[in-house]
Amino acid sequence: MSPIQEQLTALAAVFEATTLVDKIARTGQASEADITCLLGSLLVREPKNTLDVYGGDDLNLREGYKALASALERNPASLQREPLRYALALLGLERQLAKRDDLLQVIGSRLDQIQQQVGHFGLTHENVISSCGALYQDTISTFPRRIQVQGDMRFLQQANNAAKIRALLLTGIRSARLWRQLGGHRWQLVFSRGKLLKELYPLLRS
Repeated sequence: MSPIQEQLTALAAVFEATTLVDKIARTGQASEADITCLLGSLLVREPKNTLDVYGGDDLNLREGYKALASALERNPASLQREPLRYALALLGLERQLAKRDDLLQVIGSRLDQIQQQVGHFGLTHENVISSCGALYQDTISTFPRRIQVQGDMRFLQQANNAAKIRALLLTGIRSARLWRQLGGHRWQLVFSRGKLLKELYPLLRS
């Protein structure tokens, strides 16, 4: 993978998270395998490469790659508006988080506790999802600008769906952080769309 493709993998994971958030908000359903992959990314500390964070397989980020491509192409027919809005909001929230060492410390220590929970219950147990959701609520949700998720209130008001949505937004923050650590920045999305798409299309086809 080229350095830009490494960035695109992390950015696609942000879009994967927001696509799943949108699905849960609108339908109450999302792929268990996709949720598992993203929750797992929170606990990978020393990956060999970027794809390693997401289970080592591009297929795990298929929806994210598609949503990212439609955002870069700016094609009104395929543009997924809510996932794009959430993704841009997550990139902004991650910038704020980067300046808060206190919150980064909280996230680090709470993820250690969640790792132990996973050992007891498994990655997608409701206790683990609830802990990830609570971690998002206690840290990222304290910023003045919050993400307002739109959808069907029947699904949004269910406690397990709300926890899943917050847990997935936390995975989006993790991937946004990785994207920036790999050299990604928001100006690329405005001024380098053609270059990014050229590197993205092979990942979509693989």
